[in-house]
Amino acid sequence: MKKKNKTKREIVRSGNRLLKGKDRLFLRIIAFFILSILAVAAVIAVRSLIPQEGEAPEMFVSSLGGEFEAEEKYEYYSEDALRSAVSAGIGVKAALDLRPEEISVDEYGAGDFAKVEGVRISGDLVQVTATAPGLPMSDDKYYYLFSHEIYEDSLPENAEPLDKCYKDSEVTMTADLRRGTPETRLFSGFCLAVKQNGLYRVVSKSSYVENPEALASYSYSGIRHSSKKGLLIDPLKTATNEWDDLGVDYATYNFPLAHILGATSNGAYPTISYTYHGKTWYFNGAHIHEYDYLFSTMTRKGIDITGIILNNAPTGAYPELTHPQARSGSTAPYYMFNGSDKAGVEAIGAVATFLAGRYSGGQHGLVHNWIIGNEVNARKEWNYMNSSTSLSDYSKAYAQAYRVFYNAIKSVNAGAGVYICLDQQWDRNRKNNPDYDARDLLDTFAGQIRAGGDIDWGLAYHPYSQPLTKTAFWQPNKLVTNSADTSYITMKNLSVLTGYMHRPELLDKDGNVRSIILSEQGFSSSQGQELQAAAFAYAYKIAEANPDIDYFIYARETDHASEIAEGLALGINAPGGGHKMIYNVYKHIDKKDSAQYTDFALGIIGISAWP
Repeated sequence: MKKKNKTKREIVRSGNRLLKGKDRLFLRIIAFFILSILAVAAVIAVRSLIPQEGEAPEMFVSSLGGEFEAEEKYEYYSEDALRSAVSAGIGVKAALDLRPEEISVDEYGAGDFAKVEGVRISGDLVQVTATAPGLPMSDDKYYYLFSHEIYEDSLPENAEPLDKCYKDSEVTMTADLRRGTPETRLFSGFCLAVKQNGLYRVVSKSSYVENPEALASYSYSGIRHSSKKGLLIDPLKTATNEWDDLGVDYATYNFPLAHILGATSNGAYPTISYTYHGKTWYFNGAHIHEYDYLFSTMTRKGIDITGIILNNAPTGAYPELTHPQARSGSTAPYYMFNGSDKAGVEAIGAVATFLAGRYSGGQHGLVHNWIIGNEVNARKEWNYMNSSTSLSDYSKAYAQAYRVFYNAIKSVNAGAGVYICLDQQWDRNRKNNPDYDARDLLDTFAGQIRAGGDIDWGLAYHPYSQPLTKTAFWQPNKLVTNSADTSYITMKNLSVLTGYMHRPELLDKDGNVRSIILSEQGFSSSQGQELQAAAFAYAYKIAEANPDIDYFIYARETDHASEIAEGLALGINAPGGGHKMIYNVYKHIDKKDSAQYTDFALGIIGISAWP
């Protein structure tokens, strides 16, 4: 370490207390004095105080004058006690000699001296633990704890510390959570600082709350099915028994914000007022009632529900919900959520806690999982943000909004799953691509979340065929390979995705593969109903055989007119309601008689057995 021009003050540890250089000198003097006294005491005890066999106690003269009888004032010290005392004195000196010297934080990158190991809610407090390689040079003997908003890249001016503790290699500090207030720290970042030249200097990266579920009133974690079979349901089938007949176990349904926000004049289902952090938000009572009816019905039927939250909130009425770089020039039906300022964080928090609360208690149906946005790597088509946005900045904007959603949802329902959604464009590396490759966004998002305190995010993937209209996905395609660098991941090479998710940097905190759901994929009957049915059978069998896939959502229950116009007649029902061939394949594919309804497809596909 280079010497400084000014005298360096050494700081050492004594238990949990730090001592300055002058304190260290004082302790050395004390230690030397103790050792000297103990040595003299040992000699006196051995030669004078310990009576020899057969000798009677003698009279001793007090140093203050006067006489006293030895048997009245005499204390006997064993040799073992004396040895222990001498050894303790030597230990004090050795400990002093081993105390670490201070380390200059300039030898480390900005904010890299200390590491925040955990930010956890405990009661009404946030507990922050951190480690460091040594003791940083500073004006005093303390670490200081600071917090900042999720959208702030640095501490605000005049920030005041929330707590302080003696510097050590491992430290713990706490702060008030401020639960349920506009100043809540549920979404805040926490970092460590030291005082240098009278100013606070940050010496760690920021980290965020990693256990928001500690606040939850509910713990609904879904229904455990033996099957992986799911469906993008048709709400017009709610009053029928079709879901029972099909044996649907999982379902997805959209929550476009423009549909649920705002007042209604419907007297039967009036506007719902919801107060969040002192501000009242209004939800369309009539539309919310439709969700209540739909979800209650599915819950009674034992269907596990995943809600997809989509931002098409009108920017004129709700500008705070949309990222500033997505409020104009949109070419997509949905926009990037806004976690970039206080108003946006509050708006996301209000929407997330309202929805999670309404569909966790059971009165209105139960939603287990939540997907934040649709195919968010498709910036131009599905999650609009300004085209000049870099991958890093785009991912940061999404990660900020995602973390607010995650913490808000999990603070209501501890058992909820929260997912990022990506499409099949895996690693195209195409020049002037208006979208981002799923792999690139996945890696960047995961790294940004991990750097700020890992949470239990999941992946909702859409392994559609390439091109979308290609029903026979198993046929050779130079853009669909078994390499991690493949341009597309479809049902043909799904194992590339799950294999990639085994990478150490993508595992969860416990070293497990994260939850992966196939939340949307379908096959058109435009090339024939038999081919569509064969494609579904093969795709489901692939997902069923893959232990890393939690469930498989087929899109969709009924053909959609706009998709038919593009050559995508994906439904298991025709527009008029008639069943296609795929209907019975879907119905029986997870039953004991599956072979009777699926083995016809083996010859079409060109395989002799299912995966």
